[in-house]
Amino acid sequence: MKKIVALLTITILVFSCSKDKGNMIVKGQIKGLKKGTLYLQKMKDTLIVSVDSVKLFGDDKFLLSDNVESPEMYYLTFDGNTQEKKLMFFGEQGEITVNDNIEEFGFKPEVLGSKNQEVMDKFNEINKQFILKRLDFIKRDIEARAVKDEEAVTDLEAEYKRLVRKRFLFTTNFAISNKDSEAAPYIALSELFDANIYLLDTINNSLTDRVKASMYGKRLNKFVTDVKEKEGQK
Repeated sequence: MKKIVALLTITILVFSCSKDKGNMIVKGQIKGLKKGTLYLQKMKDTLIVSVDSVKLFGDDKFLLSDNVESPEMYYLTFDGNTQEKKLMFFGEQGEITVNDNIEEFGFKPEVLGSKNQEVMDKFNEINKQFILKRLDFIKRDIEARAVKDEEAVTDLEAEYKRLVRKRFLFTTNFAISNKDSEAAPYIALSELFDANIYLLDTINNSLTDRVKASMYGKRLNKFVTDVKEKEGQK
């Protein structure tokens, strides 16, 4: 009788594990998160939805999963979807390890096992320099306007436009250089949506067939097509 109970218990455990796990396993540690619920989320249409969650009691290690049809951006949040506490990473099939800490959650996490995230990390490393320069421009512009220095304001506006063009060109070249990564169309959609359609079209045409067939590849192609039709282009 004991053997039968033990066998049934093992069977139930195996069934539960295989049922819960998807083709993407996300595991890791959020140091300092000893109690609460950690959520794995992604965008569905225009809403962020939770696809898995785990309650933590005295242990900051976690295991989450989802079925990924095409690589896409995922989010980790805890105790609800708060803007202040959100960790973004590129999800894809396989095992992904995410390590972070509660104090600086989402600021600079360690993400291993995602090739697309490696591309995003390289992009973000350079893009943050543009972000810092933009913040500096805003500060200098406020100061110039405060003392009504019209000449300085005009010079800053011209300088800022040059920075924007430089950033657009960098982003375009980066996406083209990573045309075999699903991160390329994602970067185009998230960073160049207000750029000249020629730049987006150039990225779209450079993508490999596999990436064009991905979720973000299809979205980029639709975006480019819609804009060109609206502008009367072929």
